[in-house]
Amino acid sequence: MQVQLSRDEAWDLLCEWTSSDSLRRHMLAVEAAMRAYAPRFDGDVELWGLTGLLHDLDYERYPNLDDLEDGHPRSALRELEARGYPTELVRAVASHADFLGVSRDSPMERALFAVDELSGFVLAVAYVRPEKLQGMTPKSVKKKLKQPSFAAAVNREELVHGAEELGVDFDEHLTIVIAALAERQDELMPADSESGSDSDSESGSGFDSGDGSES
Repeated sequence: MQVQLSRDEAWDLLCEWTSSDSLRRHMLAVEAAMRAYAPRFDGDVELWGLTGLLHDLDYERYPNLDDLEDGHPRSALRELEARGYPTELVRAVASHADFLGVSRDSPMERALFAVDELSGFVLAVAYVRPEKLQGMTPKSVKKKLKQPSFAAAVNREELVHGAEELGVDFDEHLTIVIAALAERQDELMPADSESGSDSDSESGSGFDSGDGSES
């Protein structure tokens, strides 16, 4: 039996599994981007949002991707299935991890992959701007993409590939993600938060990429 979608319950689950503020903010950022994209593909905004919110549920507990039994996102998939989350959500979480070999067939699956790493990179850019996310443009992000030393672990080709897979022009993709995150700047970038450099980050941008790439 599928669970009735509840954002409050999903957030409680996320907080139960994740104590890192940076990882929580990453998942909030991906949630925001997914909610922004849902209408474009006639998707369920709540379902898309919760998919983004929960996509890295187990990363803090099980960061070892080589752990074939429990490593991210395997434990999350079991937990979400056990709790009765929709099959579409569980499959999207699986498909965002390339190494699991789950194809991305639906717009929601492709969108999750496309916004995951990019959301972290956009926030990393925001941390070095006085205005943060406000007034940020695709040009602002692309300028940093051309600097190999900035968030060096982020795979630039993967960011472009994500937009291509989704069928969205890269500049438009940047615009959509920037706008989605800017609407929630106070939540994503609280005044007392640390800068974008965070040891909790898999990607080096202050937010976990969660896709299992070496980016």
